[in-house]
Amino acid sequence: MKLVTGGAGFIGSNIAAALDDRGEAVAICDHLWSQDKWRNVAKRDLVDIVAPENLETWLTAHGDALDAIIHMGAVSSTTERDADLIVEVNFRLSLNLWRWCARHGVRFLYASSAATYGDGSEGFEDDASREALARLRPLNAYGWSKHLFDRRVQRALDDGDEAPAQWVGLKFFNVYGPNEYHKGSMMSVVAQKLPLAVAGQPVTLFKSCNPEYPDGGQRRDFIFVDDCVDVVLWLLDNPHVNGLFNLGTGIDRSFAALARAIFTALDREPEIAFIDMPEAIRDRYQYFTRAQMERLRAAGYDRAFTSLEDGVGSYVKDYLIAADPYR
Repeated sequence: MKLVTGGAGFIGSNIAAALDDRGEAVAICDHLWSQDKWRNVAKRDLVDIVAPENLETWLTAHGDALDAIIHMGAVSSTTERDADLIVEVNFRLSLNLWRWCARHGVRFLYASSAATYGDGSEGFEDDASREALARLRPLNAYGWSKHLFDRRVQRALDDGDEAPAQWVGLKFFNVYGPNEYHKGSMMSVVAQKLPLAVAGQPVTLFKSCNPEYPDGGQRRDFIFVDDCVDVVLWLLDNPHVNGLFNLGTGIDRSFAALARAIFTALDREPEIAFIDMPEAIRDRYQYFTRAQMERLRAAGYDRAFTSLEDGVGSYVKDYLIAADPYR
């Protein structure tokens, strides 16, 4: 059996769906709350749904049946200001699960983030050495908490502490795709901007406050969630692979290109308008991200990633404007 924390969330529910499609026994740990988040897992044959506050008790009772924990659960908002909450969920829980997996011989895959790279001035190489990690300066508490755990893992490894049977950290870049609808303002730009295009209005993008980038020219490594899931499944099928890896496409694209892909999926001519960037994020805004993917490729992952146009087209046509947008 495999346990997916954050299993009713965006990436977690897509991973749970893929494992279920493979016929594997899957349990999830998550809060469903009172909105429609439950729909992310409504089609799935789940072994159990565990509330996070009951996880320790559940592991004591069912841990012998587990062969892997895929830890996607986190406070993922980049604007969350409660640093104590972020540390408790993103660092403390992750460390407890790492130690539990090490003691019980269970594999441990966890979500890190491209937010650990900060403004990108130190590059985007997934070098897990303590020296390289020490140079990174995340721009928000979310990115810092993920970075803190990456550093704690490397310290444990360098100190010769017991490690899980397999361990992998994944630095997710800008992921988009089905089952993100509960995320509100943290949904991908595709999901946020599609209603404008459907309504016949211009898609709005932030003006640039950096003279090196034109309006709409801010660039990201956008990755379709299906590709993220494929990498996770590959890692589970290759238990000898360990390490901290970037998970992007290795290609940066502009927000303007993403907006054009939305209009193409709707068979409409692009119409883009630019709005002022909120002052609250101007000093912490990433203008460029691009994953260096050589380390994952060297580990043996050789499959092609979905292009932005194909990924956005599939997301829009197969989910966002479909009668049932859930996976």
